[in-house]
Amino acid sequence: MSDAIKHECGIAMIHLKKDLEYYKQKYGTLMFGINKMYLMMEKQHNRGQDGAGLACVKLNMQAGQRYIARVRSNGQQPIQDIFGKVNKSVKQASKNLPNLLEDVDQFKQEVPYAGELLLGHLRYGTFGKNSIESVHPFLRQNNWMHRNLIVAGNFNLTNVNELFETLVDLGQHPKEKADTITVMEKIGHFLDDAVAKIYKKLKKEGFNKAEASPQIAERLNMKKVLRKASKKWDGGYTIAGLLGHGESFVFRDPAGIRPAYYYDDDEILVVASERPAIQTVFNVPFESIRELPPGCALLTKKSGKVNLSQIQEATDPKSCSFERIYFSRGSDAEIYKERKKLGRLLFPQIQKSINNDLENTVFSFIPNTAETSFYGLLGAVQDNIVHSLKKSILDDKKLQNGALEKLFSLRPRIEKIAIKDAKLRTFITEDASRDDLVAHVYDVTYGVIKPTDNLVIIDDSIVRGTTLEKSILKMLDRLNPKKIIIVSSAPQIRYPDCYGIDMAKINNFIAFKATLKLHEDQGTLEDTLDQIYLQCKNSQDQPLESIENHVKVLYQPFTNEQISAKIAKILRGDTIKAEVEIIFQTIEGLHKACPKNLGDWYFSGNYPTPGGNRVVNRAFMNFYEGKSVRAY
Repeated sequence: MSDAIKHECGIAMIHLKKDLEYYKQKYGTLMFGINKMYLMMEKQHNRGQDGAGLACVKLNMQAGQRYIARVRSNGQQPIQDIFGKVNKSVKQASKNLPNLLEDVDQFKQEVPYAGELLLGHLRYGTFGKNSIESVHPFLRQNNWMHRNLIVAGNFNLTNVNELFETLVDLGQHPKEKADTITVMEKIGHFLDDAVAKIYKKLKKEGFNKAEASPQIAERLNMKKVLRKASKKWDGGYTIAGLLGHGESFVFRDPAGIRPAYYYDDDEILVVASERPAIQTVFNVPFESIRELPPGCALLTKKSGKVNLSQIQEATDPKSCSFERIYFSRGSDAEIYKERKKLGRLLFPQIQKSINNDLENTVFSFIPNTAETSFYGLLGAVQDNIVHSLKKSILDDKKLQNGALEKLFSLRPRIEKIAIKDAKLRTFITEDASRDDLVAHVYDVTYGVIKPTDNLVIIDDSIVRGTTLEKSILKMLDRLNPKKIIIVSSAPQIRYPDCYGIDMAKINNFIAFKATLKLHEDQGTLEDTLDQIYLQCKNSQDQPLESIENHVKVLYQPFTNEQISAKIAKILRGDTIKAEVEIIFQTIEGLHKACPKNLGDWYFSGNYPTPGGNRVVNRAFMNFYEGKSVRAY
């Protein structure tokens, strides 16, 4: 994705089902859980460079002994920072206790993060807040073990304001109007209520306060707590939590928007945002790792007993397709195949664009994350050559003209055209100099392009088009190709996201800008914008479930090809000498390549929750009113 956008937090949870002594005997270290958590977070570090956090709960600690610990960092290398602090605590304790790593009781007492329950989080901030207070996990403390709540997640809710007001109506005074705080306080409220009801019942049964504590842990029903807390949540979420007495939960939204995978055996329950992290760290096969179903939660008791429970009724599955195109690591077996297919499906459009002139066409990719789609595209090119060769063998007329020999020698022309200068980008800060500096972010390979060549460059997606316009096209044009064809493995991004990706302002999208230009060319711009704005404004007071996406009207008069052509014209500007064409994946092609992840609202405008329609309408209203603010 040449236009970098922030996205998708990551979670990692480990619930050790045995005493730490068990892991020491089997794996040779009391640091088993801590070491595995470090690897789990490192294997998902692509999901968050704004911050990282770790929390743990220790089981069976005596009163007065610390049994909950948390460490967070918003430094430049947050994972290394927090685990540096963890290791420092171990080293400091070892100075006074040489046998620390051999004695389970001492280890748990002296090392803050030596617990059986571990929850890690990697943060990408969609609101631009990178203070330490915004870094997960969040902690809600109480002297009752059962009411201690630790929460971390990968989510955005669209109706935070309404949820906040319900907390106020309950008599609470939340310290911040943020979805993380709101979610934690919602769960905390119903957790408190459930614990109080159980205790009241136990008191009638004759239990004293000390005797009631283990009974509360046994009788607590987190399924009911989560069901009540999430009743009115609108958004995409995977939320993980730990309770002070040793329970854990991981809960996924009803549409399955945000990802969650888990592995469970008699030793351990492990949950992560990405499947390969579990495969690699625990050396388990693909088939052993399951995806948490939409609307379900993994509820794990202190004993290690795991129950998969349906919390909210699942809706039509709309798992995020951007996970497959770009966000998740491509080492996942399914994702790798899907990205290759995305590239393969683009070839018919490219073949038409180059008039099937493979001899005078060079293929490459920008950025590195587009490499897998590039391989898929090359596979389609090679298949086309083989098909043409077979056809020529059966066609005597072509044999007479030496076409067969020519086809035998034909190969896809593959070149490393662009190399990103990572160091240069760190100096791009001053707005006045930015455009000139951005133009030099990439270096080009000279001497491989002829003036008769088409240059095909595949990208993950085109969001704002800024890097293309300011840097990549200018750079490619220096090579003097006949034609530059930029190919996006994703469809045109037309609508904002509100479920965890940093794409909240509709007027930033190049597809939106191009469509405005098309309306302007037809003389329909002012009337169309006025009409859409009025519809959006009138819908704001409607019940959430009845709100429609009124912005779809903007795109209806034009074909995908017309919008793509206008995007090419805008990005080419007046200085590019070569002809420029932009080719996008079709939505149909996206679904064909990624059949399990049908969430395509950024491209189609078909939001998986009612709140999405309200957000897109607000985003348009902000544009119309000239407000540079988020829509949620």
